[in-house]
Amino acid sequence: MPLYTQESLDHLRDKIDLVELLESYVQLKRAGGSYKALCPFHEEKSPSFTVQRGESYYHCYGCGAHGDAIAFLMGHVKMSFVEAVESLAERFNILLEKSAGAGEPKGPRRAELKEALAYASEIYHFLLLHSEEAGPALDYLYGRGITLDFIRLFKLGYAPGEGDVFKKLALRKGFSETLLEAAGLLTSLGRDFFTQRITFPITDPFGSTIAFSARKFREGGYGGKYINTPETPVFKKSQTLFGLSYSRQRIAKEKRALIVEGQLDALRLIHAGLNFTVAGQGTALGEGHVKVLIDLGITEALLALDGDEPGAQAAVKIGNLFQKKGVGVSVITLPEGSDPDTLIRSEGGEAFLKRLEDSQDYLTFLVTHFSRSFDLNSPAQKNQMIQTITGMIKAWDEPVMIHESLRKVAELTKVPEGVVGVGSSTRRGMIPRFGFAEKTLVDPDRILEVDLLRWLILRGSDEPRLVEMAKLNLTSDHFRNAQCGRLYTFFLEQHAKGASCDLIAFGSALEQEEDQALLAQVVQKRVNLQKAEAGLTEVIHRLLIREWMEEREAIKAKIQSGECSDVEVLELAKEFDTVKKVTPEVALP
Repeated sequence: MPLYTQESLDHLRDKIDLVELLESYVQLKRAGGSYKALCPFHEEKSPSFTVQRGESYYHCYGCGAHGDAIAFLMGHVKMSFVEAVESLAERFNILLEKSAGAGEPKGPRRAELKEALAYASEIYHFLLLHSEEAGPALDYLYGRGITLDFIRLFKLGYAPGEGDVFKKLALRKGFSETLLEAAGLLTSLGRDFFTQRITFPITDPFGSTIAFSARKFREGGYGGKYINTPETPVFKKSQTLFGLSYSRQRIAKEKRALIVEGQLDALRLIHAGLNFTVAGQGTALGEGHVKVLIDLGITEALLALDGDEPGAQAAVKIGNLFQKKGVGVSVITLPEGSDPDTLIRSEGGEAFLKRLEDSQDYLTFLVTHFSRSFDLNSPAQKNQMIQTITGMIKAWDEPVMIHESLRKVAELTKVPEGVVGVGSSTRRGMIPRFGFAEKTLVDPDRILEVDLLRWLILRGSDEPRLVEMAKLNLTSDHFRNAQCGRLYTFFLEQHAKGASCDLIAFGSALEQEEDQALLAQVVQKRVNLQKAEAGLTEVIHRLLIREWMEEREAIKAKIQSGECSDVEVLELAKEFDTVKKVTPEVALP
């Protein structure tokens, strides 16, 4: 039975502002009566991703990506169907009514998790400002030049020590232990997850608290300097940038982002007016974070990482991720042992701005950094350094950037351009490296059947003729993958009952998580709206041909088995000839 009533889902569908939603993930620009952006589903130079105000669907004319708000969150943000529905309901303030008889969910829903996290943020913030125990934490913050206004603006908090204070307050408020543990607020043993730490709320792009980072303020104690909430259904570490809710609009407008390591660094810079600053989770900024920023349209990444060797190594790695995708990188060099927070406190904001102005381009930084590890008076070591740098460059995606960067390295290292591979007809990074990699098992039957489901689920609601064509030619017996066959049968049943087969309605009717996971896979690929009937016809024909060929092979196997009499072989041969002559054709409604 569907988890939510059709009426509440219809209400949600009517209230979704797709333009408002997409603006949180891509840089939309008005183009006449529509909005355009670089497509988040494929790499492109000119925007072909289009949406119109008041419409329910986006479409990319470059790769064929098409879908509604649910499809976008499932395909781009990798949410499950239920997560996407609940996220949208929360975003647009829609109360989802549960269907009568709908079973209880297996775990807390996103809205419940966020409610618990919002409560935790309020409690931690209150305790920092008003509890006697938090006095040393406040003194620590004041000692670092953090004002009361700063604390209130960013809702810094304090997680108390012994006694599971937060747990007791939350239980009294009506939250369950199961929910609090699922939100990352309690340990698996039922104890407060954060104790005797200053807390920094981590928010999603809309400003809702989804996790915490908590810092030690005393020497010794348990754990590292910072600990974060474990991953939860609402907090994906590899996709979350600290400070993005404060900086997103300016990043999208100026097409640049300032990247730092620590949460306090990010907040200090945002508070100082540099509200295009974000931080990863420590130095672990990865491809997912880079994609979030690229989707916002950035063309420049400014790295202001800690002034020590780990910070320099992080700059090499993070800068390479951006350069690989065609985003220019500048590296801000900080004094040894300092970070943006300590620099601003000791020398003032002007000192940081001066270093920002004096930042190095990424290639100059690379040569300077690696020069410290190699003896450049040794031809062999200089060669090793150049090979290290050019090896990174040749693995980048943009040919022009590769070519110009190799020329720059030749200039910086004072070697001829030909030595570093400028003008080579082949680039090491462009040639597949073959080895004994683990083989990926591909199921061609499942791929074909998912293609069929994709046409029906994404287009069948708008083009009923497609559904009739499928019914006329295929039954569940044509499917080799049981899950695909089950989803096909369920789709036809919903259609026969006159139920809406759009994505929201269809997904909400699925009860099994594995079916919702298959639905997520179905909506992630692109379809060409203008070729829906031709596309479905081709897939049906391939399924019929597969059945026909299997029938032929089965007859042939019987003939060759040696287990049939001469009479049986003769009959089988006639049957084989008959089947062979009748090539299947797609019946049209």
